[in-house]
Amino acid sequence: MTSYSLPKPFFVLAPMDDVTDTVFRQIVAGCSPPDLFFTEFANVDGLQSPGRAKLMKKLQHATTDKPLVAQLWGKRPENFYKTAQEIAEGTLGTFVGVDLNMGCPAKSEVQNGTCSALIKPENRQLASDIIEATREGLAGRLPLSVKTRLGFSAVDLSWFEFLLGKELDMITVHARTRKEMSKVPAHWEYFGIISELRNKLAPDTLLVGNGDILTKEQGRELAKQYGIDGIMIGRGVFHDPFVFADSSPWENYTREQKIDLYTKHVKLFAATWQEGDRPVYTLNKFCKIYINGFDGAKELREQLMAAESPAHLLDMLAVSEHL
Repeated sequence: MTSYSLPKPFFVLAPMDDVTDTVFRQIVAGCSPPDLFFTEFANVDGLQSPGRAKLMKKLQHATTDKPLVAQLWGKRPENFYKTAQEIAEGTLGTFVGVDLNMGCPAKSEVQNGTCSALIKPENRQLASDIIEATREGLAGRLPLSVKTRLGFSAVDLSWFEFLLGKELDMITVHARTRKEMSKVPAHWEYFGIISELRNKLAPDTLLVGNGDILTKEQGRELAKQYGIDGIMIGRGVFHDPFVFADSSPWENYTREQKIDLYTKHVKLFAATWQEGDRPVYTLNKFCKIYINGFDGAKELREQLMAAESPAHLLDMLAVSEHL
């Protein structure tokens, strides 16, 4: 983002709820860090309520999972203002920017009129109020960005005209509509049109593309092809935790090396979430990253995913490493 020096194209680890917590971000940083990290999305209405303490885990970070952008979502502009003010003042941690989630397709968020529901024309006044309230809270101290989708039920270029009129520092576009979720291939062909709109309406706004990127080289090629500034990778990190490396060693990792990396992840998880802030089953989705690509991986995954605690999982990993 503009207050932080970035290469071109720059690479970003996508915000994924219950995935890109501080633990996984630290693991990715140890493998090959992106140029920017995003937090999971934190609800401003919850942060400005008696339930605040339970949500602070969404913004928790360490010294290595940086530079870090705080991603926010919610419905009440005044709570965006208050939260942005706290972030800019450093009360909630050390961040290089704030991003507004206007793209999450989850049913509960959409029914509440938040996240990707803000794309709908009838909700654009609220989207505008949220952007302006957050900007006012930041008071120029940190950059402001939006992460969104191509449209709600269909591709909607008027949405990008609207966003580009808001003088945002960055816009990240997941190349699918809300209706499509992640069920169809990403529509990268629209980035040519969106890039032209950006160049015409808001040439200083950074444009980032997201969707189906599995390698850094693929990202570079797409950035060059469509004239965009950055590439965000989400599920691609599940295929390769070294996805941000110029030359990934993952394909040649042995069974033992993969188990070692998962063990490191589980140990860090246990040390970070000692109060049970995150249940052990949240580790299951990471199991397929590490326990994959070798003989007996499927059977081992099934065993490990039955673990009842991080300690139990570590015991099982220790045994499996010597089999």
